[in-house]
Amino acid sequence: MSTAIDRFLTAARALGLEPEVRRFPEGTKTAEDAARAIGCDVAQIVKSLVFDADGRPLLALTSGANRADTARLAELAGVRRVRRATPEEARTATGFAVGGTPPFGHPERVRTLCDEDLLAHEVVWAAAGTPDSVFAITPSELLRCAGAQVAAFGESSRP
Repeated sequence: MSTAIDRFLTAARALGLEPEVRRFPEGTKTAEDAARAIGCDVAQIVKSLVFDADGRPLLALTSGANRADTARLAELAGVRRVRRATPEEARTATGFAVGGTPPFGHPERVRTLCDEDLLAHEVVWAAAGTPDSVFAITPSELLRCAGAQVAAFGESSRP
């Protein structure tokens, strides 16, 4: 098993979770890919998006059906500017590659906001450390484990 998945599982167990990691060789890098592979609605996919908020990392757990509104994220974080982190910045902040970033298990605590739309589902699916791995979690456990604050920052990306 991948060391990234092992690191994720170690962090999950430390939080009292025993997630079942599912792997899809075709990949689950995008929300659409993940929803198709899992057989769920794209809105149930948790996109762990890393942003730079005036030089500090910010993690936005965003519904797969939404885009994160950077102006709203800046307002919520109390900073002047929020921009998408580069892949290198995201890996430095979380310890994981873009497309496989889990919502928790990072080397240091990252300020985390959770899209309120994720709370509408009984179960959501998030990356488990690699672009081809996912795990199921309830929204309440997601909030607890990620130390996330619920906020309205998602803009629908559906037509």
